[in-house]
Amino acid sequence: MGGEELEITIKNLSITGVLAELNNSGENTEVRDIFNNLLASTLIDFYLPEMRLAGEVEVSRVDLLNNHIFLALEFKTVAYDIDNLLYKRKAYRKHMPGPGQILLNKKYREFNAVNVSVEGLMIRLDEIIAVEEGAITLFKFPQLELEGEIKIVWVDYSDNCGTLIGLQYMHMGKTLVKGIPRFAPPQTA
Repeated sequence: MGGEELEITIKNLSITGVLAELNNSGENTEVRDIFNNLLASTLIDFYLPEMRLAGEVEVSRVDLLNNHIFLALEFKTVAYDIDNLLYKRKAYRKHMPGPGQILLNKKYREFNAVNVSVEGLMIRLDEIIAVEEGAITLFKFPQLELEGEIKIVWVDYSDNCGTLIGLQYMHMGKTLVKGIPRFAPPQTA
């Protein structure tokens, strides 16, 4: 929220959302900071590793009780079973469709992004095109102002969907992927 990863404790869970308490909310976070962040956007990214859920939620309510901040969060985009995916992703991926270009077989081809992480992105080409896993090529993704070298990690072909490609960033013109959280594991003492 507000470009910062905050730890939460789930107090209540339903099929449509969760009630979460901000951890250490009495120490580092003030209610006015939460409200200021929500003025920019009520949609926030979430990651619940114990439940294997990730995605976006909308903050529908913020309450202060006994100096603890509680957030009522409504699920918007949810990925289930995230640690058991076919491609064994290592980082949180945010659903972010958008156009871009990738250099394949000496020709720039248009793609649509499926999702984006701090380590790479998944794209879909409307055509079936033979590409080699492990190859390094160039790409441009204007929506996040990303461009540079990218490695083809995996390829999946489908008759009705074209080519699905998993990509890993190699060398880019910028190092920070704005708007895509890392969701680092909680620190243990």
